[in-house]
Amino acid sequence: MSNSTVDAADVLVIGAGAAGAALTWSLAKRGLKVLCLEQGDWVNDEDIPKNHADWEVRGRHYWNPSPGKRRGPADYPVTNLGDNPVDVYMYSSVGGSAIGYGGHFWRFQPSDFVAKTQDGFGVDWPIRYENLVPYYELNEKMMGVSGVGGDPVSPGRHGVALPPVPIGQMGDRWIEGFDRLGWYYWAQSQAILSRDYKGRPACANRGFCAFGCPSGALALPSNTYWPEALSYGARLKQKSRVREIVVDATGRATGARYYDEDGQVHEARATTVVICGNGVGTPRLLLMSKSSKFPDGLANSSGQVGKNFMPHVQTMVIARFEEPTDADQGAWGATVASRHFYETDPANDHKRGFTMAAMRGYSPLNTALATAPWGIDHHSTLEHHLNHEATIWVCGDDAPEEHNRVELDTENVDAFGLPGVKTYYTLSENSKRLGAHGVRRATELAYAAGADSVRTTGFDSILGWHLLGTARMGSDPANSVVNADNRAHDVPNLYIVDGSSFATGGAVNPTHTIQALALRAAEKIWEARNS
Repeated sequence: MSNSTVDAADVLVIGAGAAGAALTWSLAKRGLKVLCLEQGDWVNDEDIPKNHADWEVRGRHYWNPSPGKRRGPADYPVTNLGDNPVDVYMYSSVGGSAIGYGGHFWRFQPSDFVAKTQDGFGVDWPIRYENLVPYYELNEKMMGVSGVGGDPVSPGRHGVALPPVPIGQMGDRWIEGFDRLGWYYWAQSQAILSRDYKGRPACANRGFCAFGCPSGALALPSNTYWPEALSYGARLKQKSRVREIVVDATGRATGARYYDEDGQVHEARATTVVICGNGVGTPRLLLMSKSSKFPDGLANSSGQVGKNFMPHVQTMVIARFEEPTDADQGAWGATVASRHFYETDPANDHKRGFTMAAMRGYSPLNTALATAPWGIDHHSTLEHHLNHEATIWVCGDDAPEEHNRVELDTENVDAFGLPGVKTYYTLSENSKRLGAHGVRRATELAYAAGADSVRTTGFDSILGWHLLGTARMGSDPANSVVNADNRAHDVPNLYIVDGSSFATGGAVNPTHTIQALALRAAEKIWEARNS
């Protein structure tokens, strides 16, 4: 294989997901020549499971969020190890892993940025909540966020672009439970349209959003940022598998070498390089980009690349009700949620806290597989549970720990011979106690809302929706990978902008904060080029 072409740009972006889309849009709008390389492809209407009657079967095969189970042409091997292996969920596509998300759109709390100083937990970020507020606001307008302003635990968020999507009868039932317990709750902010907005239609309430949104009401990078970025002149190359970041003798990044779908090697050159590959893909690429200048992997003088892997302490508490729950009607995650137990409480046996998102129930096939094994009682058991359940998602903070990590796996390679990855994850004692507390409180809420029984998915396999911390942000180059502007300490023109840069993970879905960081990093790149 030989280099067949060399392409040039002002900025090279690797990864077309939530961060890559927002950053590309921001820089292209300013007039820079931006080239984005994406390992996957666009998702067309035919590929969306919800456009087909057998959508649940499709959701377990080519749409499966786990690359180890999906094994699509754009995937690479992922092996999950440790005492509590993470079931890593990620998609290689234009839009990244957001193509399979539910659209929960939280901001971080101010305390998330100072958890070390305030609570002796993890590390402090080198930025504060106030630094992200204008970018949160911009992202909410770009994506089209539905919700209710004035949330007392979300400082400075006075308005939301659109009113909340309907919470349905289960939303009312969950509110009754919260009221009985005297716990704070708020309407869940969603990146889902409650009204027509910027050419996209309002949600049609077809449910189970993670199986694809046929109407486009669910905000994705592919239907928000990318159309505008391309109209500003940005270029996007799909099916482009980057094998290494190239550096010169001085240690500056000059671009990247990548394979096209036919296995031909190409080179893209730029004066600024940005990696937006997620908390697994980014450390993989950095560790693959070894050279005489960077023998331990690019930007890895601290030894922190791949370390401090944080997927959150996540589980589901599933409540069964005697009456039907209309689980299939409305956006799956869009009812009410609570950060009542979010902050550190000295009365607890753990530091930091968790979020509870009270939602609708599971889809039919998932319900059957979890509750109704084949046999004489299959149908009666399924009828007992199907459309009689609703879910409380518990998401807890977990501290950055070096033993939780991502490493290259040279024994399992992708279609082009590039190494896969191994993830290692073990719940800390703090995380175990925090998770147990979250399950107890969610169970309490379920019964307060009128449930007659409760089951939980536990922590035997950690939900891998959120991949954070593996190239973390910090002020000290000795224990972090990027600085407060998302620029690599070791490489003056390399930026790392995705969930890997999180210093701590908070206890909420990270997509909104990932995009806010990307918009801020784009502004810092622009300022650096013009200084």
